[in-house]
Amino acid sequence: MKMLKDLLNERRSMPRKQQSDFFDFVLEELQKEGTILTEAIALDLMFVLLFASFETTSLALTLAVKFLSDNPSVLNKLTDEHETILRNRENVDSGLTWKEYKSMTYTFQFINETVRLANIVPGIFRKTLREIQFKGYTIPAGWAVMVCPPAVHLNPEKYQDPLVFNPSRWEGTEINGASRNFMAFGGGMRFCVGTDFTKVQMAVFLHCLLTKYRWEPIKGGNILRTPGLQFPDGFHVQLTEKTRME
Repeated sequence: MKMLKDLLNERRSMPRKQQSDFFDFVLEELQKEGTILTEAIALDLMFVLLFASFETTSLALTLAVKFLSDNPSVLNKLTDEHETILRNRENVDSGLTWKEYKSMTYTFQFINETVRLANIVPGIFRKTLREIQFKGYTIPAGWAVMVCPPAVHLNPEKYQDPLVFNPSRWEGTEINGASRNFMAFGGGMRFCVGTDFTKVQMAVFLHCLLTKYRWEPIKGGNILRTPGLQFPDGFHVQLTEKTRME
């Protein structure tokens, strides 16, 4: 937050002639007469956008690469799905199509299993609109409620061997929405607006990684929950480009 505030002050002292990023639009809004935006709200907005649009996806992809590194059978199955897409193309050098993306059955299972175990957002906040009864407790209207997705995602009554990375557990199940047992992207009216975009990002990244490169972990990879997912030592890998014959 200090870094964002320093950047805000820097932009104010040296305004740019042309707007080039979202921060410039926030500054413009702050300067408008009668705006509802305050400096505190603007800084909170920038922080939330950085987390929601970048931090979540980059952490999920890092964990995905680690899971692939630690699970050779999953790596082989996922690689086969993406190499099959290349083999079925009339032009091997053409770009990824929407039809090809929608055919990535195992990839979607892999993504769901990754975000189930990632639990990047360990708490979801809601407000009770009316008084409700829950397991013998009364929750008054207007109270704040914190839902804890990991409590569901790691529940052995909901998932067999919940700590085991097993994308195949999603085979034959609905994987495009939210349910009481899967809240990686929230749920209800506040379901994450970027869910489908995130899945596209992850699928395209995995497609490029698996069809063009091989890698070897060389450093880091330790996971820490604080309570969100963190890689305190990073996760360093050595990339090697694949040849056409591989």
